[in-house]
Amino acid sequence: MINNKVHSDQYFIEGLANNNSAIIQSIYKKFVPKVVSYIRNNSGDEDQAQDVVQDIMILLFNQAKAKQLQLTCPFDAYFFLLCKRKWLNELKKASNKGVTIQDDLTSTNEPTEEMVAQTEIFEEKQQLFDMMFQRLGEKCQEVLKWSFTLKSMEEVAEKLNVTYGYVRKKKSLCTGQLTQWIHEHSSFKSLKI
Repeated sequence: MINNKVHSDQYFIEGLANNNSAIIQSIYKKFVPKVVSYIRNNSGDEDQAQDVVQDIMILLFNQAKAKQLQLTCPFDAYFFLLCKRKWLNELKKASNKGVTIQDDLTSTNEPTEEMVAQTEIFEEKQQLFDMMFQRLGEKCQEVLKWSFTLKSMEEVAEKLNVTYGYVRKKKSLCTGQLTQWIHEHSSFKSLKI
């Protein structure tokens, strides 16, 4: 049975969500060298390792900001496994060249595996949302972006110099269209949890 108790390393997640530079520096100092070493030992270079780390940091930031990240395992194992899987996926994409994997740092920690799986699903959902959001018209994107960042629809209406009624109706229509496209997309069913 998986232990769902929040791990004491949750402060790393909260630090990322709050864009705390001390926490972010701590992550880079404590955990990134292990990732860089792993990628360099497995057909990668320093730049590729930094790209993987950056992608994972952005993913964790987005998931933490969405309040969808409760750490149930050590941050070190979770972060490393996310980076490792990201790198292995990069290698699969570019599989036309020979690849040697030195996998002495594998993790069979169940809570870590579960956390990584949740984060990967979050990333897939985010990518689907972003792809469908880009299909919306410019006005829809603008209304939705402002409604995500401002506290009230009155503020959105004021910011866009339109009436409150217009903004409410437009947001409703745009959200409906976005939701429909997401639900109709072929990958949606596999992302449902």
